[in-house]
Amino acid sequence: MEARLDLFTNPLAGKLLRHINSAGKAVSDSTLPAATQELVKIRASQINGCGFCLDMHTKDAAEAGETSLRLNLIAAWREAKVFTDAERAALELTEQGTRIADASGGVTDEAWANAAKHYDEEQLTALVGLIAVINTYNRLNVITRQPAGDYRPGMFG
Repeated sequence: MEARLDLFTNPLAGKLLRHINSAGKAVSDSTLPAATQELVKIRASQINGCGFCLDMHTKDAAEAGETSLRLNLIAAWREAKVFTDAERAALELTEQGTRIADASGGVTDEAWANAAKHYDEEQLTALVGLIAVINTYNRLNVITRQPAGDYRPGMFG
């Protein structure tokens, strides 16, 4: 598969990605647990069909010590016993925040209240920001058909 645009050599794409990466850095430097951050990135990328991000974030999560069992069950998190209540709340918020167009009211009050039980204001801000940032990356990659499979952990950092 050939990418429609080379996001890594196009000057305007580079400028755009630097800004998005800065937003992502603010989130990654927050107190939102790193494992939760990877779960959120993977779940949104599954929903959006972003192979590039799935390749990256599943490999990064595995490199950071995430188990293959948990990685394999992210799409079925509701039925899986391997996620904490806090992680479940983050995954629910991720799904609703990613599928905004599918719901007439956007994110439900119930999903928000459940997340607020597990995360403080900084972590909620990071969680909302992360959902927005990963959805942005997913859309860039899906629209431009960025190929997946060649990512190596740490290659962009």
